[in-house]
Amino acid sequence: MSRSYKRPASLVDRPTHYCPGCGHGILHRLVAEVIDELGIREKVISVAPVGCAVVAYDYWDFDSIEAAHGRALAVATGIKRVRPGNVVFTYQGDGDLAAIGTAETVHAANRGEDLTVLFVNNAVYGMTGGQMAPTTILDQKTATTPRGRTIRDEGYPLKILEMLALLEGVALAERTTLLDPKEVLNTRRAIKEAFENQMARKGFSIVEILSMCPTYAGKSPQDAMRWVSESLSKTFPPGRLK
Repeated sequence: MSRSYKRPASLVDRPTHYCPGCGHGILHRLVAEVIDELGIREKVISVAPVGCAVVAYDYWDFDSIEAAHGRALAVATGIKRVRPGNVVFTYQGDGDLAAIGTAETVHAANRGEDLTVLFVNNAVYGMTGGQMAPTTILDQKTATTPRGRTIRDEGYPLKILEMLALLEGVALAERTTLLDPKEVLNTRRAIKEAFENQMARKGFSIVEILSMCPTYAGKSPQDAMRWVSESLSKTFPPGRLK
């Protein structure tokens, strides 16, 4: 017997531009489901990143705004302070949040801004050609590290979630994956909690989601998921840090 699945009201029905096997589509639906469940669709404002999800607002049926590269949390801070009754969240990749946006991220977290941050970590710059990201792991080959990332030349992967968990203004810092149905549901639970924290004015909440980029990993979707499980997760272990 077939089973039909209702599309969340907050999710727009349109073809995706994401590559086959990419995790963004899963996350977009989870965000829409949580917003519908919490009944905040008319109050929510998303801030889109510069990266593969630069047009995330094309898939969501609620208010959104685009920020310059790395400035999502600065923009979100301004929105939240002017409109404290709204529920404001950023949706950012590793290059946006952990490279050009590092200062905005650290200081918004340190101030304990009542914001929700969804941080997609696929260990590479996906929109601009597969260059090394702050989260690229050691020995990983990218367009700018063709022989693999080394400690000597490029340094260690940046574990920004571990850094943020040390700050007093952070209410939630958790890392999840999209590797199987159980993990998808766990990610949904974490996203919901991050929104609930904002609604309860508990401070800054961030959920880091380990995602797949089959295109620049040079792998099939199945092998890309296996790489996240066997390699990326060892550098960035899933779990609740705070």
